[in-house]
Amino acid sequence: MINKHKSPDTSLLPFSVIRMAASGNVDAINAVLKHYEGYIAALSTKRLYEDNGNPHLYVDDELKRRLETKLITKILTFKVA
Repeated sequence: MINKHKSPDTSLLPFSVIRMAASGNVDAINAVLKHYEGYIAALSTKRLYEDNGNPHLYVDDELKRRLETKLITKILTFKVA
């Protein structure tokens, strides 16, 4: 059975990238952030209503930066066996 919800860009990060990111490699950390940028954008999306009642979606940049900072913090404390 084919999973209709899985898109090609949901592949796993290579272990080598995770290991380099955990050791502080800036390029690897950026690769991890790039991998999760869609998920972070989805988590930081909010719905506002205009004066006439129409909904408007927007990405809360402050929340997005906080999530990215939290991810970077967890990457740097991640212990690779």
